[in-house]
Amino acid sequence: MATPPAETGPTSVESHLAEILAAIRPLPPVMSGLAETEGCVLAEDVTASTPLPSFDNSAMDGYAVQARDLEGATDAAPVTLPVTGEIAAGDTASYKVTPECCVRIMTGALLPAGADAVVPVELTDGGTSRVAFRQPVAPGAAIRRRGDDVAKGDVLLTAGTGIGSVELALLAAAGVGSALVRPRPRMAVISTGNELAEPGTPIIPGRIWESNSFMLAAAARQAGAVAHRHRISDDPAGVLAAIDEQLPRADLLVTTGGVSMGGEHDVVKAALAALGTVTFRKVAMQPGMPQGFGTVGPRQTPIFTLPGNPVSAYVSFQIFVRPALRSLQGLPPQRFSSLRAVLAGAVRSPQGRRSFLRGILDADEGTVTPLTGQASHQLGALAQANVLIIVPEQVVTMDVGDPAEVVRLP
Repeated sequence: MATPPAETGPTSVESHLAEILAAIRPLPPVMSGLAETEGCVLAEDVTASTPLPSFDNSAMDGYAVQARDLEGATDAAPVTLPVTGEIAAGDTASYKVTPECCVRIMTGALLPAGADAVVPVELTDGGTSRVAFRQPVAPGAAIRRRGDDVAKGDVLLTAGTGIGSVELALLAAAGVGSALVRPRPRMAVISTGNELAEPGTPIIPGRIWESNSFMLAAAARQAGAVAHRHRISDDPAGVLAAIDEQLPRADLLVTTGGVSMGGEHDVVKAALAALGTVTFRKVAMQPGMPQGFGTVGPRQTPIFTLPGNPVSAYVSFQIFVRPALRSLQGLPPQRFSSLRAVLAGAVRSPQGRRSFLRGILDADEGTVTPLTGQASHQLGALAQANVLIIVPEQVVTMDVGDPAEVVRLP
């Protein structure tokens, strides 16, 4: 296959993202056991096969009564009833409340026949054989009725819902043992560079500790993926070998480094260009101008080639890779929520590029302060930032007091 023609001018952020999303196909759904659905996205609606709760039960520790027996009860003239039994949660035996009697009952226990109310123990003298009630009770008090949470046949969760802690609890409470889901995407991060050393090992001048793969794998996990990292040296054959090795266990590949425009050591670009399935281009943004995207392998696995500078790689992930991960799970490819804030400091941006500047948002004041240290290698400022400040392509300066669009960082 021929190598795609090189583009002559910078591509817009929107155009590059649109090309990416057009190539992404949602992962096929799989039936998974309940415990394995955490972090996945439902591929079909889940309906309740039984009401929730499935039986009338007590909402409190107390006494199951017939409400009419407590009419007229006061502190001065309490009503005293004999206790004819005790029902613990999980007790499946049959009990009955007869007139002018009561049954001690625990929270969640099956409501006995004949009872139409529960009196909390703290509103009584707590007796075990006889108990005094000092106020009346309304029928239905402290009772959880069958189906008052969910009726049989109700939709518990709709297709496209991400399964988190509460969703998992609802499915479990409804007795759902498995569900059809789109699984968490598997992402492999391959970081290239002869200068890279593993953190925790000694280095000498000219070497740096590798951070991109840690950062991008963590960002992917925050975005709902299963991610693993790999570090390789600057060698085109090694790049292809690493990609081939990861293809069977990755739904998406990300490389970082080796894609600058015109560098003689651009090993990722050199390795992938011959395949004819990956396009390398300049995107009109800062940081992160050199980008590559395409597909590789028999399953046409999407691959992103991101810049090597850490801030460039991180911004590129948020703008391009995160939406792709959402698309793999069948979700709308939203980037992240944006809002308006007033600049607390002036900013500059190159003509013709959309800048993503690091800033600190004060949500209470509605202001955003640009950080010093906006270079693409400066992780210190990125670690302080909670937003990216967007400066449009046609704008070169923005002053204190100007409104700006900002996007929250995860």
